[in-house]
This record gives sequence, C-alpha cells and structure tokens, in this order.
Amino acid sequence: MTPQPTVGGSEWSEAHARRSPWPTIIVIYLAGVVAAMSYGKFAAVGPSMADELGLSLSQLGWVISAVVGVGAVAGLPAGYLVRRSGAGRSLVAGLALLVAASALSAAAGSFAWLLAARVAEGVGYLVVTIACPALILHLAEERDRGVALSAWATFVPVGIGVSTLVGGAAGEALGWRGWVLTIAGLTLLMTVAVRVRLPRTSASGAVAGPVPGVRALAWPALLTVCFCLMVLVTMPVVVLLPTLLIDEHASSAGAAGALTSVISFAGVLGGLSVGVLLRRAVPLAVLAVSGLVVVPAAWLVYGAGGPLAAAVTGAGIVSLENGVLGAFAFATLPFALERLDHADVGTGMVAQMGSVGALLGPPLFGLVAGASGFGAVVPVIAAGMLVSVGGLLLVSRNVARRSRGLSADG
Repeated sequence: MTPQPTVGGSEWSEAHARRSPWPTIIVIYLAGVVAAMSYGKFAAVGPSMADELGLSLSQLGWVISAVVGVGAVAGLPAGYLVRRSGAGRSLVAGLALLVAASALSAAAGSFAWLLAARVAEGVGYLVVTIACPALILHLAEERDRGVALSAWATFVPVGIGVSTLVGGAAGEALGWRGWVLTIAGLTLLMTVAVRVRLPRTSASGAVAGPVPGVRALAWPALLTVCFCLMVLVTMPVVVLLPTLLIDEHASSAGAAGALTSVISFAGVLGGLSVGVLLRRAVPLAVLAVSGLVVVPAAWLVYGAGGPLAAAVTGAGIVSLENGVLGAFAFATLPFALERLDHADVGTGMVAQMGSVGALLGPPLFGLVAGASGFGAVVPVIAAGMLVSVGGLLLVSRNVARRSRGLSADG
C-alpha cells in the first residue's frame, strides 16, 4: 500500500470523484514525445548540417548537448517558475518556444546562431518536461497515477527513437533544414492540440498552496539524486554501445547502429512494466532492488571479454533497468512529496538531476575507458548503482512508513 499525499485545494479533492481523463493524458504524453523528437532531431542529420555550416565535431556536440545543459543548470528554478505560472499555461508556452526556436535553427547560418537557438530550445524543452508530468499527476486518479507516470517516463526514448528513425530519410528528402522545419510544424500542431484539450480549471493556472521549502523537498531530493546516479551510470552504456561494438567486436557501423536502436527500446518496455507491476501491488523496494542486476549486466558488456551476444544481452538488461528505474522515480515522486501541489517543483528536480546525469555520464565513461580500457567502467557502474539502489530503498521505506501511519490514523 502507498500513502496518499496531502493535496492542496478543493479542486484536487474533486479529482477523485471522476475517472482519469485518458485522452487528455495521452495528448500531454505525446507533447513530451514531440519535445523529445525536437531534442534528438540533429542525431540523424548532424553530419550534413555540420558539412554545410562548417562545424567541427566539438561544435556539433555542443549543439546536440545544449538542450540537456539547460536542464542541468535550471531544472529546479524552472519548477518554481512553472508553479507560479501554472503547469497548463507553461506547457503551451514551452511548446510555442520550441516551435520558434526550431524555426530559428532552420534558418541558422553559423555556429553561434545555431547554438543560441538550441539554448532557447533547451528552455522550452525543460518547461515541457516539467509541466507534462505535473499535469499528468494532477489529472490522473490515484489508482492510475503509477501507470500514467510510468508511461510518461518513456517519452525520451520513444521521441528520440522516432526522430532517429524518421530523421534520416526525411533529411535525405528535405535536407536538414526541411527536417527541422517539419519538427517545428509538428510541434505547432501539438501546441494547438494541448491548448484545446487542457481543462479550463486550476490545473492550467497557478498553484495556490504553500511554496515548498528545503525541509519539504528532502525526500524528493534523495529520490532525484538517486535518479541522477542511475542515469549517469546506465545511459552511457547505450549511448557508447556503437563504439564498443565497432572497436571490441568488429561490428560494422550499420549493424552497431541497428543493434543499439533495438536495445534502446528495451527501456520503453522497462518503463511500461513498472505501471503494470505497481497495479499488481509489487512493493517499491522490489523495484528498487531490481537495479542491482545492472552490475552483472555491465560485466557482460565490458568485463567478460565474451562474444557479441553476451555484450548485446548485457546492454539490453541495462537499457531495460534504465527504463524501470526511470519510471520508478516518476511513479514514486507523488509519495515522496509532502503535498501533490508540490509536483511542479518536484518534477523540476527530476528534470535537473536527470539532465546532470545525462550530461556528465558519457564524458565520464569516455575518460575512464580512454585511460584504462572499457573494463575499468564496470567498477564505476557498480559503485553508482549500489549507492543509487541504497538511496531508493530508503525512499521506499519512508513511503511504507507513511503508508502505515495513514492506515493507523484511518
């Protein structure tokens, strides 16, 4: 059993008298997917863009990572901003900013112009990734929140996967600028859909409850730090997998890319499975402990010196657990918060710490592997996962303790 967080305002109480508005929740989810497509839109067309604009590999890397960099710096402040403006209004504004920034990047003629547009895009992306889960948490009934938030946790791999899959063909047919404008048009359509579907209630307006202070955010902070560690040591396994397959297993670039794409979608299955397991009352602690399988899986990838099948299997397990623990973080957040109307600030923390992990993980792995070989990465993954799982178990115990307290009061 999980505790029901304190809600703020009569509107939150009234939400329990109605069924979850799944069509609206799906539209909000798709808004996140489209935002993730915008985030990953240069993955497939980066070489042609770099050739036309004369970008170095380093400059191309900055263009790609600028979006994550904004989240790593401004996630928590953006959460407070979304709280002040309202999640619904913020979502529409964030999508509109993505449209404008994509249009500007399509017209870029230099690195500075393109980087400035990507920074603006990063602001819009950050606002979207904070506002969407806050809205989903508010709109979904308590019995549906685990499923809804677990599904939300898949928006990044789905969005990037679709963008990578479609972007190559679209880039060849339309050029990189045409592909970027296509993403801008799709985002504009999503902006209109969100504006039409969002209810005209306090869900779209500013939150009226007390602003969460440091003490109120202690447990969410522990949850998000553990999330950061998990992202830091698992995401690079998939990101750097093509390099490993080519260098250590003599795979072709095409085969390595195809295998990595398939493996990345295992994270989607992992995220969706969490919602199902929570519906079946699987304890949070069990989901947290499952993260330990990353350690032997990482050994299969980097330390076993075995065949290609072993490395691919290990990477698939790591990707699956990345999805499981990412969904765990989102699904557990409502119970780590003191009040549900702290959701916007809480999701801002998740966005910031996830971005920090995504930003630091690949260069850290590259540094370790470059200095000592791929096998040296295994102890780094083991240490990160042990600390992360330990923290998640503390969060799970606190949730269970609150649950027993509410049961006793009832």
